[in-house]
Amino acid sequence: MKTRITELFGIEYPIIQGGMHYVGFAELASAVSNAGALGFITGLTQKTPDDLAREIARCRDMTDKPFGVNLTFLPTFSEPPYAEYIDAIKQGGVRIVETAGRNPKQYMSLLKEAGIKVIHKCTSVRHALKAQEIGCDAVSVDGFECGGHPGEDDIPNSVLLPLAAEALTVPFVASGGMADGRGLVAALALGADGINMGTRFIATKEAPVHQNVKDAIVAATELDTRLVMRPLRNTERVLTNAGVERLLEIEAEKGESLQITDILDQVAGVYPKVMIHGEMDAGAWSCGMVAGLIRDVPSVGELVRRIADEANDIVKKRLGSMITA
Repeated sequence: MKTRITELFGIEYPIIQGGMHYVGFAELASAVSNAGALGFITGLTQKTPDDLAREIARCRDMTDKPFGVNLTFLPTFSEPPYAEYIDAIKQGGVRIVETAGRNPKQYMSLLKEAGIKVIHKCTSVRHALKAQEIGCDAVSVDGFECGGHPGEDDIPNSVLLPLAAEALTVPFVASGGMADGRGLVAALALGADGINMGTRFIATKEAPVHQNVKDAIVAATELDTRLVMRPLRNTERVLTNAGVERLLEIEAEKGESLQITDILDQVAGVYPKVMIHGEMDAGAWSCGMVAGLIRDVPSVGELVRRIADEANDIVKKRLGSMITA
């Protein structure tokens, strides 16, 4: 398949595995890239820039295909040394970075000087336009369906993607609700140049997470995600569990007086407990509504080939048959 995204990143299929905390390790990123898509290591899952350098080296040993690193810029009590993380990326020969969270403008010069292509995750057209303005090479447009942080506008991809296509000149991919060839064809039809998948890639054989996590995604329906931290305007879509339901109870009890400290037990340090140890009721972890479309745990290679084949069949057979002379 040939789109602006495949040409920009030098990949075979317009499919991206975005950064995911305690999921985006070398094992998954390399498997995605080896399948002809684009894998990403999650930078801040690595506790130090030196740890990231080692993870990049591990990934290099597993693939000779393009892969990238995700850097999320979020307000924290102690800001990570982003410049040092970028240096580790540069020294590791990685030339693709996915940025997320806050505006990455402060670090764009460091990235660009190293010849790095930047794709920024956005939840609105106005943010996508800003990313384009500051020099991002591409944008990931995240609809309301997505796992993680969908923003505060609540616009689904059926509306957000065509609006982005009208407004942007840089290539963009659709994120949120993507799991199969149907989603890829729909995204392309709505103006995107490819898709970004998170939750779907967790439910693969190579994803280095506990089997309980994969089983929970397969068992989930489209009704099993919850939106948490809305009162803090830091909305996150997560898979429901006992910890999440307790979090929502606290939000209801506290109302407008809610502080992040009120829910620390349900959001802090949760990812290692869930992803490594399989403690499924530990608290909030990102998961998209697309879990309702996920019914198996294939290898990454099988999944990518399935998506490409299904998309090809839809375009050439189903849609093609509808065209009359």
